[in-house]
Amino acid sequence: MEDTMIEKQVKEILHKVRPYLQRDGGDVKYVRYEDGIVYVEMMGACVGCSALDSTLKDGIEAILLEEVPGIIGVENI
Repeated sequence: MEDTMIEKQVKEILHKVRPYLQRDGGDVKYVRYEDGIVYVEMMGACVGCSALDSTLKDGIEAILLEEVPGIIGVENI
């Protein structure tokens, strides 16, 4: 039950972040949550972008770590 609440929070936050990525031609898709790690798929202009690591770690991961208890990291698959 706990995981479904975490997943719901993660999806809500990703939904809020998406317009910023889409503005630059990119996107993010939630894949799964497992053992404290959120797995996402970066799409569009994000694929191969030199700022991907920064976007993922300094943006998406930082927000999720701050907002959702239990999250320990974010990985792009």
